Amino acid sequence: MATEFKPRILIADDNPQGAELLEAYLDELEAEVAIAADGEETLRLVEQWKPDLVLLDVMMPRISGFEVCKRLRSDDRTRDLAILMVTALDQPSDVDRAVDAGTDDFMTKPINKTELLLRVRSLLKNRHLPRELDRALAYFSEVESASRHTQ
Repeated sequence: MATEFKPRILIADDNPQGAELLEAYLDELEAEVAIAADGEETLRLVEQWKPDLVLLDVMMPRISGFEVCKRLRSDDRTRDLAILMVTALDQPSDVDRAVDAGTDDFMTKPINKTELLLRVRSLLKNRHLPRELDRALAYFSEVESASRHTQ
């Protein structure tokens, strides 16, 4: 019997209203959601809570979203974490900086709910493909082993 997977999504945004809006948009995903109000808290929660995806605002106090992203990408434990930068910055150079920092995707505020959910679902699916592949390979290995024993 398969257990229901509940993704963990960390919203990193220093604007409480913006964070609450993103959380409300994510309601239909049935995900566990946590909120961090600055870059330092984001890094701490990533380490402690181990989310599957971070919705990362760029303009935050203490440590910017760009720097948070760089730090997450430079750490072997968080290198593969899915990161979606969500920001009011809308210049091509901002997108370039986000990509250079290591983001997986980039959205400009104001956020469209449908687009957000589509991108989040896609990032979560891609994040869990290796896990599903490992499960399938383990299953086939068990089947192969069992068939050898019955011959």
